[in-house]
Amino acid sequence: MSVLSPEIHAELNQLLQALQSPDNGVRSQAEEHLQNNWTNTRPEMLLMGLAEQIQGSQEIPTRSFAAVIFRRIASKTRKNDAGLNVDFFISLPAEQAAAIRQKLLEALGTETDRNVRNKISHAVAELARQYTENTIIESQHESTVLEAFQKGFGDEAVSVRLVAMEAFAAFFRTLGKKAQAKYYNLIPSVLNILVPIKESGESDDLSKALVALIDLAEAAPKMFKPLFSNLVSFSVSVIQDKELDNVCRQNALELMATFADYAPTMCRKDPSYTSDMITQCLSLMTDLGEDDDDAAEWLANDDLDQDESDQNHVAGEQTMDRLANKLGGQTILAPTFGWLPRMMTSMAWRDRHAALMAISAISEGCRDLMIGELSQVLDLVEPALKDSHPRVRWAGCNALGQMSTDFAPKMQTDFYDRVLKAIIPVLGSPEGRVKSHAAAALVNFCEEAETSVLVPYLDQLLSHLFELLQNGERYVQEQALSTIATIADAAEKAFGKYYDTLMPLLVNVLQNQGDKEQRLLRAKAMECATLIALAVGKERLGQDAMTLVNLLANIQNNITDADDPQAQYLMHCWGRMCRVLGTDFLPFLDSVMPPLLELATAKADIQLLDDEDQVEQMNGEDGWELVPLKGKMIGIRTSTMDDKHMAIELLVVYAKVLEGSFAPYVANLMEQVALPGLAFFFHDPVRFISAKLVPQLLSSYKKAYGCPSNELAGLWTASVDKLLEVLVAEPAIDTLAEMYQCFYESVEVVGKNCLTPEHMEKFIEGVKSTISDYKDRVDQRAEDRAGLAPEDIEDDDEELAMAIEDDQTLLSDMNKAFHAIFKNHGSAFLPAWQRLMSDYEAFLNSPDQTQRQWGLCIMDDVLEYCGEDSARYANYIQKPLIDGCQDQAPAIRQAAAYGVGVAAHRGGPTWSQFLGGSLPYLFQVTQFADARNEDNVYATENACAAIAKILQFNAGSVGDVQAIIPQWIETMPVINDEEAAPYAYGYLTTLMATPHPAVANQASKIFMFVAQALESEALQGQTATRVAAATKELLQKANVDPTPQLEQQFGPEAQQVIKGYFS
Repeated sequence: MSVLSPEIHAELNQLLQALQSPDNGVRSQAEEHLQNNWTNTRPEMLLMGLAEQIQGSQEIPTRSFAAVIFRRIASKTRKNDAGLNVDFFISLPAEQAAAIRQKLLEALGTETDRNVRNKISHAVAELARQYTENTIIESQHESTVLEAFQKGFGDEAVSVRLVAMEAFAAFFRTLGKKAQAKYYNLIPSVLNILVPIKESGESDDLSKALVALIDLAEAAPKMFKPLFSNLVSFSVSVIQDKELDNVCRQNALELMATFADYAPTMCRKDPSYTSDMITQCLSLMTDLGEDDDDAAEWLANDDLDQDESDQNHVAGEQTMDRLANKLGGQTILAPTFGWLPRMMTSMAWRDRHAALMAISAISEGCRDLMIGELSQVLDLVEPALKDSHPRVRWAGCNALGQMSTDFAPKMQTDFYDRVLKAIIPVLGSPEGRVKSHAAAALVNFCEEAETSVLVPYLDQLLSHLFELLQNGERYVQEQALSTIATIADAAEKAFGKYYDTLMPLLVNVLQNQGDKEQRLLRAKAMECATLIALAVGKERLGQDAMTLVNLLANIQNNITDADDPQAQYLMHCWGRMCRVLGTDFLPFLDSVMPPLLELATAKADIQLLDDEDQVEQMNGEDGWELVPLKGKMIGIRTSTMDDKHMAIELLVVYAKVLEGSFAPYVANLMEQVALPGLAFFFHDPVRFISAKLVPQLLSSYKKAYGCPSNELAGLWTASVDKLLEVLVAEPAIDTLAEMYQCFYESVEVVGKNCLTPEHMEKFIEGVKSTISDYKDRVDQRAEDRAGLAPEDIEDDDEELAMAIEDDQTLLSDMNKAFHAIFKNHGSAFLPAWQRLMSDYEAFLNSPDQTQRQWGLCIMDDVLEYCGEDSARYANYIQKPLIDGCQDQAPAIRQAAAYGVGVAAHRGGPTWSQFLGGSLPYLFQVTQFADARNEDNVYATENACAAIAKILQFNAGSVGDVQAIIPQWIETMPVINDEEAAPYAYGYLTTLMATPHPAVANQASKIFMFVAQALESEALQGQTATRVAAATKELLQKANVDPTPQLEQQFGPEAQQVIKGYFS
């Protein structure tokens, strides 16, 4: 039954016809009429009319077009009564919206034409998105939705079933987890669609179905659990069916890999999943080099960047990598190595190639297990570098290169001889692609190698690489330059021996401003020359330094094409030369800065994509990222963002190296680059690096003008409000931690009394928002895990650990911001700070270790920087400190012991009674089991220092000091904590000056405590000198010669250090 009158429908039908007119004028008038007379004035009537046209029109084109217009109108945004932008449909009165929605769902259930059903499904999915983002579909409509989809899945036409699958996947992804569970019962009907499609042999249709399943598997993999074994068997049958096209087979592989990504435990427990997937991956990895058995075509192709992502062998490699990372070595190593030895001895080169690429693919994910078996793995790989087939030798180089990265530094420390002796001869291969890849593998190895490892092999390495530079194809020369640059970076000063041979070659390349084909070679030569400059240093460069920067300037002046690769290389080369030359680089800044500023101030290149064709086109383009936003898709040009990030990163280098000399650029950079970058929400890395730039710019001004100075104060005044603003606005947890770091580093630079009371209030507002969001995340994690099956919790563990780590980093950096404010403002911060007292109290009493530690560290700062004013908060602080000393968590004991120590040192007489009572608990900290192991030693040493502070600064609180001193000496030494050591040894020096009997009677022991601290550098500078002098005097008075102890207990190097203090 129609809600609207026939007259309304006649008007609407006429409008729909006009909107489809081939006449541009008629169509434009219709669009204007739609906007002014319907969308703006009668939105409810428009959507109801369209729903009834979809449901009741006799004309298929009308129903189809009405569904398209319905979705378009419903997905618009408009301002509500509060002035906020909201989705169009959800802004309608609830009763009218429900009636329209019901009409649309009924139309989906009764529509007979598959194309129209497809259009209606998209409209339904849009409404579902809006409802799930704002509320939940009411239960009375769930049955209608279920029925509509069930009917689609059971349709006799395959095409209709496919549309229903795609629509269901789109709809399902918009639902929350609780709402999703109501639709799990549809999965058997969804899967029943697959077999008939496969039997029809229609690869395109089967691909579409598999893509829809991939979307569902990403959203809720566990709903497939009852039928997972069947789905594994079906997918494997598709992967191995060579009658189907490769895209279809790869989609089946992707579906299975998606389950590994999102439900690894379910995959591990399936009896056939792991073995079947490894078998199929290895089989796909042998599918390469068709009609190219001798690799002639492969060797003739010098396009090393050719996209092979659609090839079966690449799909197999990538899936092996994912399986290893998600299922782990315990699951995949045995079945994988069940195949590899056989494949390595196979007569077919493709099998040997696949085995080597499998080793490359799984090494990262299987690191923990494979690292203990590296010798045996190398036994498999090394012979491949002498294989008769060039592609197998290439794969052998690839395996060694990947292993050098994934098993670093063990490959470099334990197996360097085997690796280098295997790779170096391959640099002399007759095939360009093979020797180039051998050079590339050396980059991986040398990046993680110590200078001492490389030095014995430098002659061999560089003689081969010099030969490649002079005789190889251009791409071989380019790779040789990259490898030489990496070796120079790793070898450092040892590379100086080869400087005179290589630098003239590089200068010659840079002077040759030849054809475009040489541009990348020159770019690599620039990179190599500047890395060598960094390695050998300014002194060794001599006049070549000016020659090099002048060549760089000349190249920069001749760059005219936007795609010239030299431009980006140049930016990094200038940065390296700045680090080499220091302030001597200043004359070149005027040339360097303009292109850098152009990149650093670039705006975001963003496009709103209106239809699926645009989305599909952009999805295939490099340098773009697609971001879903309220049912639409936003395209962001990531290449521009990457360049912006690189430019700001280099500005950080210039500010850091040039310090005060960079001041002329600082004000403009702060205004145009750094502060806007903090709120550049299109690209997290840009915000991250902008947060690094701000304190560096402030530091440059401080070095140039001093502190306090009008210039620094002006820059800070122009910046501080923005720094405080982003503490509330930043959405990403890891980047928010960087924003707190930016803030506290900036406060440390500007120093005392840099914040006004208003600033402190704004800071507390930001903290309040951060803590509130943090609590919500903690609660949400607990809610999400409540009632989960053990395997679900196991799958969630890695993601949960990362989320908790992000929160811990955030709390830590927020804590450092509190510390910086207290340090530079003392008690002036208390009025703003105490607004969050209920939060501090909750954290101090929390069962969560991270929260207790955070609360204790905050209170430690109050004790340390607010002096006697801290006594106002004694009721909040005292019990957590005593409880903390007894906590099982070493970090809590450390924070508590430190707090007691600063109360003794800074808190004044009001803390005396508390301090006397705390001594037994501090001694208890030093007596925990394994008190000096890696986990506990900092708590132990802080307790030792805290007792020393009580005895030195608040001895009146202690009943029998003379009885306590010998006990305290037994808590020594302090050799790890550089903050605690000066207090402990400072008090020890006081005792030695008397000398106190407790030290006079055991001078040898005291010497050992001091010597250990000197060796570990826990004591440094004047403190170390003063303590050593007191110890020397004690030894003389006690007539003790420490030489035998010194020689027995310390190595030659440590003896020299210690003797230096006692000579």
